[in-house]
Amino acid sequence: MGRARDWALAAVVFVHLAISLVHGRAHAGAQVFLPLPGALFVYIVILAGPLVGLAVSRWRPRAGAWIVAFSLGGALIFGLVNHFIIAGPDHVAHVAAEWRTLFGATAALLVASESVGAATAVWFAVRHVRSTT
Repeated sequence: MGRARDWALAAVVFVHLAISLVHGRAHAGAQVFLPLPGALFVYIVILAGPLVGLAVSRWRPRAGAWIVAFSLGGALIFGLVNHFIIAGPDHVAHVAAEWRTLFGATAALLVASESVGAATAVWFAVRHVRSTT
């Protein structure tokens, strides 16, 4: 991973992971627990997906970048719907008051990191195709 775009892909994956871990702490502190399907989506798509994609990108750059792009795109939709659209315990306005600031801030940061991350991964995949043809 010597080129700038390789580092950009790694940076968006690790920044997203860091924000996700802090957001997970806010979930636990506010006692906002996801049902099993939601929890599985978080662990498989949101947390593991970008890391798997980054690992795959070492040997198959395009495939790895697309894995990152789709997993962060899925995470973006999941987060927007659950944190900002559906009125439920996972909505930023319904979280316990003492955790609302951290929960809301990290939810917003996740939207930003997932948007930038998905776009960066698509850019990486498209640019890799052009640079190898």
